Amino acid sequence: MSSTAPETRSSGRIPGTRRPHIPAAVLPSAPRARALRVLHALHRAAPALAAYVAVRVTGLLVLTLWAQRRRQGVWVVLAAQWDADWYLDIAENGYTRELGTAYNANNLAFFPLYPVLTKAVAVLTPGSRASTGLGLAVAASLLAAWGIFAVGDRLYGRRTGVLLTTLWAAFPVGVVQWMGYTESLFTALTAWSLYAVLTGRWLWAGGFAALAGLTRPTGVAVAAAVVVAALWSLRRRPLRARALIAAALAPLGWCAYVGWVGLRLGRWDGYFAVQRLWHNEVDGGVYTLRRMRQLLVYDATPHLFLVVVTLTLAGAVVLFGLSVWDRQPLPLLVLTGVLLVIVLASGGVYFPRARFLVPAFPLLLPLALHLSRASRRHRALTLTAAVLGSAYCGAYMLLVWPSAP
Repeated sequence: MSSTAPETRSSGRIPGTRRPHIPAAVLPSAPRARALRVLHALHRAAPALAAYVAVRVTGLLVLTLWAQRRRQGVWVVLAAQWDADWYLDIAENGYTRELGTAYNANNLAFFPLYPVLTKAVAVLTPGSRASTGLGLAVAASLLAAWGIFAVGDRLYGRRTGVLLTTLWAAFPVGVVQWMGYTESLFTALTAWSLYAVLTGRWLWAGGFAALAGLTRPTGVAVAAAVVVAALWSLRRRPLRARALIAAALAPLGWCAYVGWVGLRLGRWDGYFAVQRLWHNEVDGGVYTLRRMRQLLVYDATPHLFLVVVTLTLAGAVVLFGLSVWDRQPLPLLVLTGVLLVIVLASGGVYFPRARFLVPAFPLLLPLALHLSRASRRHRALTLTAAVLGSAYCGAYMLLVWPSAP
């Protein structure tokens, strides 16, 4: 083989010819090149984003029609009740300075990124803080859908990415994605952090994980995924500086807020003391199993919403097993594994457990892969059932269930 063959294959030029001169003005600048890459990625994700919006609009229509029949307002339910009210109060009045003794009454249990963003954006936009918070949640849900598609597309192709996004939109309690809650923001940060890990962008991965740690207590799961993946990558290149920086950066958000709460209350376990006042203690899953057994075995007329929560938790465990069987990438398994441990091992309130699993979108990958290989008829029937079931469950949760989602 001649010595010029490798050059011919790599450059695409005929040996002995000169490379054509391209004026510098024609070459795209770095910012323009990045913008073009973003536009290309957005164009590739367009079907997934369209499917996401269609699913969520369907749920919103069902909720609106049901609320009209019950003569209830939709906007208040979505933007200013339950956890949304807590975040709005933090944006308006800040955090308390005392621990207190009252149960379910200390706002230091709520992490700061979402209310801080709500307060900052409300200064620049018309309307109330409630409408700003709801708008932020909807915008974050679109970023989350894009990130979820990017992960699925990266691992298994475009069709699987679209199906994964659609299934996430049709999560049984997916209505919280368009509420004044933190699930959408947290999922967006989680998805893009995982995508950054999968593509080797370690500083972005660590930064997104740190922000996730400022959004929800379960941000520790995102930090764990980034840290484990970064350290695992050092097997081949022990001196990879960016991976080490990402491992150090990922838990900073969560640690910073927990440490700040301790300083504010004047005790090292301040944050954990606040969580105890919200009945959030770890018991190894004893309470979870007891509630499941009571609902499925002993309760003759269990509440429909609690049955949905129980089936969602049980299904998540099965899907995690399938994810391990499919040998998903390590960071995805760490994220979903830690989230499941946090949710199932808690002795706290039972009814919001399904909502806590909304960010665990990699659990849906086995279903997305199955549907990608199924017939069109099977795929259409499955997705239709999932979308309608999610729409009904979401409306039922907000209009019939008497407590928080």
